[in-house]
Amino acid sequence: MSLQDRNFRGRSWQDVLPELTPQDAKALEKQGKPLLRKASTTTDAAQDPFSPEALARENPYIRATTLSFLNMHEHGELFVNFLRARRQVFIDDKGWDLPHVDGMEFDQYDTPRARWIVLHEYGEVLGGVRLMPTTSTCAQYSYMLRDAQLGMLPDIPQDVLFFKAPVRNDIWEATRLFLTHAVPAQRRIAVQRMLMNQMAGAAFAMGASHVLGIVPATFSRWMTRLRLMSAVPVGPVQNIDGDRTQAALMNVTYIGDHAPAGTLTKLH
Repeated sequence: MSLQDRNFRGRSWQDVLPELTPQDAKALEKQGKPLLRKASTTTDAAQDPFSPEALARENPYIRATTLSFLNMHEHGELFVNFLRARRQVFIDDKGWDLPHVDGMEFDQYDTPRARWIVLHEYGEVLGGVRLMPTTSTCAQYSYMLRDAQLGMLPDIPQDVLFFKAPVRNDIWEATRLFLTHAVPAQRRIAVQRMLMNQMAGAAFAMGASHVLGIVPATFSRWMTRLRLMSAVPVGPVQNIDGDRTQAALMNVTYIGDHAPAGTLTKLH
């Protein structure tokens, strides 16, 4: 049965897509069943030019930083430069009608509940993405896809998701994903992969098993090209602000097999 054939009205994502419900690893171990992930083995990772380890070796001067309100003071003007890069990409280049001041783009979701993943090299921002827990609330707002479904964001269709927007500790939302013009064509795949790995690591460190977000409508080919985490479409193909996009639910648990013990907790 295709996603379009299922009945989604008023139902939660667990009801519609039970195959994506995170399973308890200990329970599986008791049953003698291994917990399956998309992650490659240690041997495969060593041979994979797009594994997190290989990308770090090939791009030794790119830094990946997860910013929060608690740590942004430790990183100088990185957060300001990140917001300026967002303005360049989303307002100047794409022509989106978004709030901005002093050369920085921002909106109602840039709150202390958010995390901002920034890739930078020699102080120059290369790309970034914002993460928000789906349990977030700030005044009348929660998170972008849920608020769109509730009719609060006129620029995003209410039918952006096939099912009722989840509110769960183990699902986070990714928005404002971008790369800047500072990344030349020959490096874009590697930098995109590094950004997505850091996003997955940050979400996983904060207890998420899945990340929900709007991605290019060709995301299946995009994910395959980048050799990224598994993902499924969870919304119709839409034209939003001139881009053909689609909501997707991405499994980020693979990153746990690549990160050295104890490092993911530092991403807070």
